[in-house]
Amino acid sequence: MTGRLIGVGLGPGDPDLMTLKAARAIAAAPVVAYPALPGTDSFARRIAADLIAPSAHEIVIEVPMTKAREPAQTAYDLGADRIASALEAGQDVAVLCEGDPFFYGSFMYLHARLAGRFETIVIPGITSVSAASAALGQPLVARNDTLAVLAGPMASADMAARIKAAEAVAILKVGRHVGRIRDVLSSLGLLEKARYIERATLEEERILPLSKAPDPAPYFSMILVAKGSDPWL
Repeated sequence: MTGRLIGVGLGPGDPDLMTLKAARAIAAAPVVAYPALPGTDSFARRIAADLIAPSAHEIVIEVPMTKAREPAQTAYDLGADRIASALEAGQDVAVLCEGDPFFYGSFMYLHARLAGRFETIVIPGITSVSAASAALGQPLVARNDTLAVLAGPMASADMAARIKAAEAVAILKVGRHVGRIRDVLSSLGLLEKARYIERATLEEERILPLSKAPDPAPYFSMILVAKGSDPWL
């Protein structure tokens, strides 16, 4: 018998925001895998550190942060091979994923490589969008409102069109695109209704008007836009 592949959503960063199901899965797993930037500690492991059994075997998947897709694809290929070896030996493998595994989550790349061969369980987690909304104390959508979730690298014209079509907007992966996104929102008359938030739920959490956001922004950051009559103050 083979082991089970378990994608574990850890939530936005605060360990207390993990689900009970996620915590149980991590504590019981004989093998725990997680991504990390080469030469750095894993943020995913940091969130789950108190739950990983001392006897658990750990698989570190070093994923380079580059514009080119090939280095990351190679890293996931190698990580999937190591995870497959443990699964074939009959061991369950809990793969740690910040946020939700299927919402811009790193687990989806392993899922694509392994789910067709092994029993797979996906445990959802609180997304960064929900965490940021809670930190701001501002509902995102109500009744028949539409929420658009956009990626920062999107072309400016496409981004403007998507923003126009929604009542609320969450823009992720802002990084080096902060200035351009600021220009798009300014051209739409929405700059004053936009808020920047980084590292939501962590001690380092910071909330700023978009006009005062750092450029470039750190990886764990986003922009939320409320277009209604009650903007964030």
